[in-house]
Amino acid sequence: MVRAAAQELRGGLLLKRAAAAPPVRAAREPVGVRPTRGDLIAGFSVALVLVPQAMAYAEIAGLDAVHGLYAAVAAALGGALVGSSPYLQSGPTAVASLLTFGALTTVADPYSPHFALLAALLAVAVGLIRLAVGLAGGGPIAYLMSQPVVVSFTSAAAILIVASQISSLVGVRGHGANPLVTAFGALRDPGAWSMVDLALGALAMIAMLGGRRISPFFPGALLAVVAGTAWSSYVGYDGRVVGDVQARLALVTDLPWGDLGSLIVPAVVIALVGFAEPAAIARRYAAEDRKPWDSNKEFIGQGLANVAAGIVGGYPVGGSFSRTALNRLAGARTRWSGACTGLVLLAMLPFTSALANLPSAVLAGIVIAAAVTLVDVSSPMRLWRWSRLQFSVGAITAIATLVMAPRIERAVLLGVGTALAVHLWRELQVSVPSRTEGDTLHLWPSGVLYFGSAPGMEKVVNRLIAQQPALSHVVVHLSGLGRVDLTGALMLRDLIEETESSGVTIEICEARPHMKRILTRVLGDTTTIHLMADD
Repeated sequence: MVRAAAQELRGGLLLKRAAAAPPVRAAREPVGVRPTRGDLIAGFSVALVLVPQAMAYAEIAGLDAVHGLYAAVAAALGGALVGSSPYLQSGPTAVASLLTFGALTTVADPYSPHFALLAALLAVAVGLIRLAVGLAGGGPIAYLMSQPVVVSFTSAAAILIVASQISSLVGVRGHGANPLVTAFGALRDPGAWSMVDLALGALAMIAMLGGRRISPFFPGALLAVVAGTAWSSYVGYDGRVVGDVQARLALVTDLPWGDLGSLIVPAVVIALVGFAEPAAIARRYAAEDRKPWDSNKEFIGQGLANVAAGIVGGYPVGGSFSRTALNRLAGARTRWSGACTGLVLLAMLPFTSALANLPSAVLAGIVIAAAVTLVDVSSPMRLWRWSRLQFSVGAITAIATLVMAPRIERAVLLGVGTALAVHLWRELQVSVPSRTEGDTLHLWPSGVLYFGSAPGMEKVVNRLIAQQPALSHVVVHLSGLGRVDLTGALMLRDLIEETESSGVTIEICEARPHMKRILTRVLGDTTTIHLMADD
């Protein structure tokens, strides 16, 4: 189920074609010290896609387009230094951009210099957290985000991303912190819409979505950007444009460290939630190539990518599904492909000023075309069939994301908390099937016997014994229990002592070998313990 959900989490033709591709033979070879020809081709191909994406995603984050370019260059180079996947492409992503906007919009004005500095500081904080997790061997924490939470949050975030671009798409400014409110404000007066902007955005979407049907390598976004900029310059377009894009990569030395305390919670959320995307795609390709995947190394690599992005004036980044799939299809063999992408982008920076006349409606179309592929309708339907409880977890996460926007990190925390609460509630339930043979009662408890479930099991066993006064012996079969903690063992001891005082003996049998230590120490000689054969 997890693998299937991860596969569909970011649908889209590009990812599906990449998934259908045969395993890349050269990916099983050791990483060399020099890039291969495939790395160079793949790196260049990804760079052509990343330029317009980085500029568009910066708009989602509430930043000028140039900050997306800074993040793209630094993340590609920093993420290539360490990592487990030879294909993973680091850089700006739609979800990380929305999380950044939500974290900062209440403390600074979007597009302001202070907002940009806070975004850079947030990237550094996210990077340091990921580095700490990876160096401490905490990589398995990536698996704590349940699929219902991840899928539902991503789909709801995609809806918010689309909503955030409606104003630029129709040329009408909406008002409100929540993108849904802003979109409604822009759409409620069709007479004020700019048909030119709407046409530009629609053509950009056609170039993106239609190009994917032609070939995964079709540079739809780049084509839309170049054509949109050329047309705008030729006709003297007077709508909203990107504006001056003077990309001068340099270290940021005046980060507002005094504001770090207010960014810790969103930094933790972005560090963990944002890792779900690169983890899913990296694990999938590692499985197809029959190679091990190291979550700790991936955390370290993504940490370096974020620190690098922050110190040059970028913002939090992650691993991209679409660009990683393209990287693999284009022939990448090693992490050098990411470095090649970064170097190509670095060489392009002096020429980005030519994009000053790019209409914002074109970027809006590019963002919408990328975001709609993130909306996963089939997974919630399957959750409804498989588990109504897990469907509820996903529904709560999705609704909270839409309602709490722009502070969507709170929705993530709520979703994770709900998933943990459901898990704990399930763990409280210990089923105790029983059968009576003469004066002997046989019990087969199943689940986990721990401090939360021990009182419930004790209550059930006492009731069963009380219902049969003629009992003289009880056999408790522990083969169905996955674990017994100290409280559970103490409960068994108390149960044995209480029943023996009324003339009923209890025997423990089929205890798993890993339970031997706690049971023998706590129960001692109060009863006989029979162990199962070691698996």
